[in-house]
Amino acid sequence: MPNPLYHSFFERHQDSDALLMIRENGSQLSYREFLDIVARFANTLVACAVKPGDRVVLQVPKSAEALAVYAACVQSGSVMVPLNTGYTADEVDYFVGDAKPKLVICDPKNKEGLESICEKHSAQLETLDAVGEGSFANLAAQQLKAFQTVERSIDDLAAFLYTSGTTGRSKGAMLTQGNLLSNAKALVETWRFTSSDVLFHALPIFHTHGLFVASNVTFLAGSSMIFMPSFKVHQAIEHLPRATTMMGVPTFYTRLLDDARLNRDLVQHMRLFISGSAPLLAETHVAFEERTGHRILERYGMTETNMITSNPYDAERRAGTVGHPLPGVEVRITNQETAVPIPAGEIGMIEVKGPNVFTGYWNMPEKTAEEFREDGFFITGDLGQLDEAGYVQIVGRSKDLIISGGYNIYPKEIELLLDEQEGVLESAVVGVPHPDFGEGVVGVLVAKPGVTLDTEAISAAIHSKIARFKQPKQLFVLPELPRNTMGKVQKNVLRDQYADVFQSKD
Repeated sequence: MPNPLYHSFFERHQDSDALLMIRENGSQLSYREFLDIVARFANTLVACAVKPGDRVVLQVPKSAEALAVYAACVQSGSVMVPLNTGYTADEVDYFVGDAKPKLVICDPKNKEGLESICEKHSAQLETLDAVGEGSFANLAAQQLKAFQTVERSIDDLAAFLYTSGTTGRSKGAMLTQGNLLSNAKALVETWRFTSSDVLFHALPIFHTHGLFVASNVTFLAGSSMIFMPSFKVHQAIEHLPRATTMMGVPTFYTRLLDDARLNRDLVQHMRLFISGSAPLLAETHVAFEERTGHRILERYGMTETNMITSNPYDAERRAGTVGHPLPGVEVRITNQETAVPIPAGEIGMIEVKGPNVFTGYWNMPEKTAEEFREDGFFITGDLGQLDEAGYVQIVGRSKDLIISGGYNIYPKEIELLLDEQEGVLESAVVGVPHPDFGEGVVGVLVAKPGVTLDTEAISAAIHSKIARFKQPKQLFVLPELPRNTMGKVQKNVLRDQYADVFQSKD
C-alpha cells in the first residue's frame, strides 16, 4: 500500500457515513465528513509549501479540526509535531528552533507572542481555535475536498513528540508510520476494540495517550468517540451511558469516585476502563471495582515506545502491575551495572524492543546511541521486575522523572529556572504522592547567605516561564540540601520528608 498509515487509519473509511465522533456541543461528525476536512487540510499544507518530510508544529486547543491536521499530515507525508498547549512562548521558541518546521499552527490568542519566533526561524504561522476556526481553516475553505495521498513507507517519519530531558534540553522522539501502526494493531487486538465501540475521549491530543493510543485505536477499529476537550466529571457522568470504553489517567478515576452518581447502573453497559500515563493507586482499583463492578485495566508506555505492556483483557488484572508485553513487543529486566538480564523477582532496568520503539531522537545521534543496546533494546530508564506470573511491575525510575496528571516532568528543567531566581543558592525538585494527580511537584530551595526567600514571590516570578503543569505546587526552604558522601543530593530523603504534604486535596 502506498501510505500504510493513511490506508489503515483513514482511507478505508473514505465513503463511510458511520459516526466518528460526538462533539461537546452535541454535533456529530461522520468518517466521510471528517475525511473531507482532512483532504482540504492536506491541500492547505501543500499550499503552504509543506513538502513530504517537512515538520508541522501544532499547538492548538483540542478539536475535531486539530485531529484532522494530524490525519492531513499523514496523508500529505509531512511530519506532525504536537506541542502541549501549556507551553509558554519561551518554550515554543526552543521547539520551533529545533524542529525547524515549515509551518506552525497555533491558538489565535497566542499568535502575537509567536509571530517574532516564527519569523526568526523562517516558519509560516497560521491559527486554529477550539471550535476549528482560524486562518488555517479559512485557507482550507478554499481548497478541494479531494487529495492524492502521498506515498510513504512504514520506515518514513509520521510524527515526533518532545520529551523533556534530564539536562533540561527537550528531545524529539521520532516515530515512524510502522511504529504507530504496529502499536495500534496490538492495542486493538489486546483490548478487543471493534466498530461497535464508543470511546469516551477526554484526553489531550498533544500527548501520546490521547493521540496515538485513543485516537489511533478508534481509527483502526472504525469505532466512534465522544470527543470532549478536557475531562469534566459532569460531562463524564452525562456521556458514559452511551459509551462502551473509556481511557484516562488516574486523576479521571479519582474524580469520578468523588461523585456519588458513579454507580453500577451508570456503567453497567460499559465494556472496558483503561488507565495509564501514571500509576494507579491500589485503593483506587479497589474503590472503583466496589462501586462499579469494573476492574480498571492498567497499561504501560512511553513517548519513545508507544505502549509496551498491558494487563490482560480476560485474565487477572493485577493492581500494582502493568501486565504483560503487547504482541510483538519484547521486555527484559537487566542489571543496571552490567546490563545482563536478571531473573524474575529481581529489580532492574526495564528494556524494550519491538516495532513500536522509536527510531531515535531528532538531531541527537549521540543521545540516541546512549539509549539503545547493541542488540536493539531501548533502555527505558524505569526500574521494574517480573512477578511469578510474568506481570511487569514498575518499582521506580532511575531518572528523576515526575509524572503528574499523566504528564512527564523532569526536575532539572524546573531546578534551572528556580536557581535563576534572586536570592536562591540552589534548589531540588521532587515528586511526592498526590491524591488527584498521582504525583505533585515540590520545590526545595536553599537561600544565599543572609537572604530570606519569599516563596510566593518566586512562584509568581516563574509563572510565565514554564507550563502550569510543571510549576511546583509547593515551595519549601531548607538551610541545606541533604547529600551523600559523594556530594549528590539525596532526593529520596526529600521525597520522604515531604511525602505527606498533599494528603488533603488542594
